[in-house]
Amino acid sequence: MTNENPAGQIVILNGAPRSGKTTIARAIQQQFEGPWMNLGVDIYNAATPARYLPGIGLRPGGERPDLEELVPFFYAALYESIAIHAGLGLNVVADLGHHDAYSQPLGILTDCARRLEGFPVLFVGVLCPLDVIMQRRNIDEPGREHLYERGNGEVPVPDAVRRWQEEVHRPGIYDLELDTSVLTPYECAEAIRHQLDLGIAEPSAFERIAASR
Repeated sequence: MTNENPAGQIVILNGAPRSGKTTIARAIQQQFEGPWMNLGVDIYNAATPARYLPGIGLRPGGERPDLEELVPFFYAALYESIAIHAGLGLNVVADLGHHDAYSQPLGILTDCARRLEGFPVLFVGVLCPLDVIMQRRNIDEPGREHLYERGNGEVPVPDAVRRWQEEVHRPGIYDLELDTSVLTPYECAEAIRHQLDLGIAEPSAFERIAASR
């Protein structure tokens, strides 16, 4: 039995925690036609054993070298799953926080880009100023009260938050960039839809990343 459906569209949202990726993914699922499967960091970490968390959400700074040897395999498995879904004709949106600031470079983004070779991928940089990210971190969300590190009077911006802001957009090769401090999730989704309608310039961001060393 062969699958005759065309490959599904893939949208990868990359940005720091609290930059707005999850709400954009939800807007895409709600507003775009067809099935859009969310295979992002929250979904994947929910399937990861607790002793291996934060899994693919491991933050910059090389703080958990004991977990680092597993992180490339986690990402590889996730991206292979994305490829399988798209290969069956399902659209995929994945909200992630790629960086290479581990105790040593792991080259994960390049490997992931190569795993999606031949698939239509829109790589979106989700940008947000640090002050807005801190405002969002300091707001309580039901069920997520202790998930995000907050600032205080002595340390308004924790080092870990600053590292995310500095590292998550390296090398900064994107097909589209969105600033969630000025755009709503709906407007971001519409910008993504518009870009998909226009088509992705060749070579795409993932093609350029895959070709890098």
